[in-house]
Amino acid sequence: MPAHHIAIIGAGPSGLIAAERLAAAGEAVTIYERMPSPARKFLLAGRGGLNLTHSEPLDSFLLRYRDAQAWLEPAVRAFPPQALRDWADALGQDTFVGSSGRVFPRAMKASPLLRAWLRRLEGLGVAFAPGHRWTGWSEEGALMFRNRDGADTEARPDATLLALGGASWPRLGSDGGWAPLLAARGVAIAPLRPANGGFTVDWSQTMRERFAGAPLKRIVLSFGGQSVPGEALIDATGLEGGAVYALSAPIRETILREGRAGISIDLRPDHEAAALAQRLAHRRKGETLSNHLRKAAGLAPPAIALLREAAKGPLPEDPERLAALIKAAPLVLTGLRPIERAISTAGGVAAAEIDEDFMLKRLPGTFVAGEMLDWEAPTGGYLLQACFATGVAAAAGIQAWLAES
Repeated sequence: MPAHHIAIIGAGPSGLIAAERLAAAGEAVTIYERMPSPARKFLLAGRGGLNLTHSEPLDSFLLRYRDAQAWLEPAVRAFPPQALRDWADALGQDTFVGSSGRVFPRAMKASPLLRAWLRRLEGLGVAFAPGHRWTGWSEEGALMFRNRDGADTEARPDATLLALGGASWPRLGSDGGWAPLLAARGVAIAPLRPANGGFTVDWSQTMRERFAGAPLKRIVLSFGGQSVPGEALIDATGLEGGAVYALSAPIRETILREGRAGISIDLRPDHEAAALAQRLAHRRKGETLSNHLRKAAGLAPPAIALLREAAKGPLPEDPERLAALIKAAPLVLTGLRPIERAISTAGGVAAAEIDEDFMLKRLPGTFVAGEMLDWEAPTGGYLLQACFATGVAAAAGIQAWLAES
């Protein structure tokens, strides 16, 4: 039986893993990508250490997908974190578990893994068509592309997988341009919003000029009854960093609903308030308050500056009030940083629009995977895991649909 021709649009992790699965099953696969080379966002994510997945128990792992857990769970259980690690190991990129439970390839970077992966895809006969931006369908139903020289081309595959990513970091290829194309076909699209991104703060001029780029280390950030340990980074317009990203979804929804969100930051989570107050009570005569906070409370200059922002005036002299402020410094977040600066995207193709095989109900033979779908997760390996898992699930769905057709 001759191979089917399958078009995969998007050369990120979801598209590449689906191509691998389908080509290994004997199908003819062509990957169309608008950028000159594949997986650019994947490569960027790996510059600081490629966090492939996480080692926590699967039941806990799945909770990270919040509202999307119910429909993502079958795909993640079918291709769980250990399967992703085994896949990387088979490419010669052995993985290890870091102290935080996150899983990395030993090389830490994405480039060695990607090179090995592309060699495997080449060996499987996967064709790659760079510089092809998908522009929708022709009146006859063919896929339409515009290449780098402005010429229009078309393709008539037996099945199509859309794996075009979200809308964060558009210069790397994912700009959300697919949303109106699908909406025009009646597919419901949840608005694309920044996920795992920073928020704006109305800093004082001193904060903007003196402390932009300064870290807040070993803090606990709290919002809406949830508390997350980690770090944050002050920038000229607001606050970002791991602790902020972990709570970005509820903070974002509150800002969109109410126009602002109040968080609190424990600047010394390793000390109880009473112990801090006792240490702060012994201030040497003539010692500045900043120097006293540095010595007695162990606060770095950026933390002291944030404390002053939170107080909105002179810091309290009373040790107990000062300790209480250190333990719960209030801060108002006033807006969202642009989606172009976010790590990932919330929103996308609504779950109700796809069947259990990730095929669009309104467009039989067209499947969707990865960040195009309406789900989000915190950083820590959960993002890539779901991208890989939905790519694998969509590939299986394509095979099943072709067999039935």
